[in-house]
Amino acid sequence: MTDNSHIRIIKPPATVFLVGAGPGDAGLATTAATEALQKAACVIYDALANPVLLKYCPPDCEYIYVGKQAAAHTLSQDGINRLLVDKARSIGQKAMDARCVVRLKGGDPYVFGRGGEEGEFLRQAGVPFRTIPGITAGLAGPAYAGIPVTHRELTSTVTFVTGHERDRTESPAGATGAAGAVTADPAAPRVNYKALAQLGGTLVFYMGVKNLPDIASQLIAGGMPASTPAAVIHKATLPQQRTVVAALCDIAAQAKAAGITAPAITIVGEVVKLRAELNWFESQPLFGQTILVTRTRQQASGLTAGLTSLGANVLEAPTIEITQPDDFTATDAALKNLAEFDCVVFTSANGVEAAWRRLRVLGLDCRAFAGRQVAAIGPATHEALGNIGIVADLMPEEFVGEKLAELIIASFGKGYASSLAGRKFLLLRADIARPALREALAQAGAQVTDIAIYNTRRPASLPAEVLAALEAGNINWITFTSASTADNLYEMLPEQLRSAVKNCKRLSIGPITSQSLAAHGWPATVEAAQHDIPGMIQALLAAVSKA
Repeated sequence: MTDNSHIRIIKPPATVFLVGAGPGDAGLATTAATEALQKAACVIYDALANPVLLKYCPPDCEYIYVGKQAAAHTLSQDGINRLLVDKARSIGQKAMDARCVVRLKGGDPYVFGRGGEEGEFLRQAGVPFRTIPGITAGLAGPAYAGIPVTHRELTSTVTFVTGHERDRTESPAGATGAAGAVTADPAAPRVNYKALAQLGGTLVFYMGVKNLPDIASQLIAGGMPASTPAAVIHKATLPQQRTVVAALCDIAAQAKAAGITAPAITIVGEVVKLRAELNWFESQPLFGQTILVTRTRQQASGLTAGLTSLGANVLEAPTIEITQPDDFTATDAALKNLAEFDCVVFTSANGVEAAWRRLRVLGLDCRAFAGRQVAAIGPATHEALGNIGIVADLMPEEFVGEKLAELIIASFGKGYASSLAGRKFLLLRADIARPALREALAQAGAQVTDIAIYNTRRPASLPAEVLAALEAGNINWITFTSASTADNLYEMLPEQLRSAVKNCKRLSIGPITSQSLAAHGWPATVEAAQHDIPGMIQALLAAVSKA
């Protein structure tokens, strides 16, 4: 029998995906990009790649930041090239056939993104790679600023230009040893401004803020009229986007006066005139507002999406974590015997979701509610019930426990005094739920089984970026969706930052939450008339429009 134990099997490297992350707005990433991230074992990402995209990655994915900015490189380009090869080889040896390395680059990998250099290096090293294009800032930035890069009546040409000459300390592509690469003279200028000036059309300059005075003067010297419209767009497609418009002869001075820094792109051409009519992004009702959302991590996304779609810059500060009860004995007994109850009452979407998870563990489904009345405190709870195939029979017009109690009593009885005698109610709620609903039903004669089907707890800390934004005074509004979000934020903030909350406007979902805010010395600036997320958004829009 042959002993093959000494033979080492060399496995092929993992595939490297050169992925365009888009210009900044995470919503502009392509489906192909997110699919690559979903199977990534390692993501090597740039400064201009929105880190929000990392949420698509598997839990065990390794993240390596290699952001490069002028005169501040975490790794040289040669170092990044070698890192890609090393990671591809090491991941390949771990026999994770479906896993890959993702090189996540802002914009498009092949538009001033050095993706071509990286692809050459990978090919020479024998590492397989794929390229996933991304939306480049030169197209998306002008679109978000209301500037079409082409227009039938103005121009049919657009030219993308780098406004940043290669760092003379780095080797050109040919010096890396890439097969077939042509070594260029690193001292030779790469941009013929006279030719660009004569070409006309729309010119889009990337990475040119520092060199903008020189760019403008050379274009004018090359024959471009000094009055040509120009625009500089800072942090294009993000809620922090700012746009400065001026004549070519004055654009550098105006951008400097406005404090425009990198990242930014510059647009030169007659199409800039259309911004006044087509500027949609910066005209959104909440554009320029930085809003802090204090909610559970699981629930924050809905409110965040609603605010972001209206132009807001949203920071999330989870102040509540949802956990399972330590003991399911009482919960399981109630869910197995739902037929014993006249009505099942849910006071939150979290309660519905927790009940559904436990029903499935018990081998049950929505049929367990057959013949039972179901009550929901508000639209979000009603919607959560609908998601599991249940239509709520009762929902008050005002979404608080007292109003739900009044509706139930009116529905099941003829008055408040002992009107619910003999009726059995099951309340499935949070461990910190207010007792008002339970007490009102019991006072009316009901037999109430009150079960904490999920627990809430305060997270250990707040995100560092939230603390920094509060300290810097960069937050306009803070949203509070429950009394516990107010209580927990107060406890989680360092004492010196509690006063910073007073400098922000505070949006409350309803009166109970407003009471908690007032108790902490943070009276609500605005209280939603409709006590749910859509009501909060409407209240915020009304308040901002009046400001």
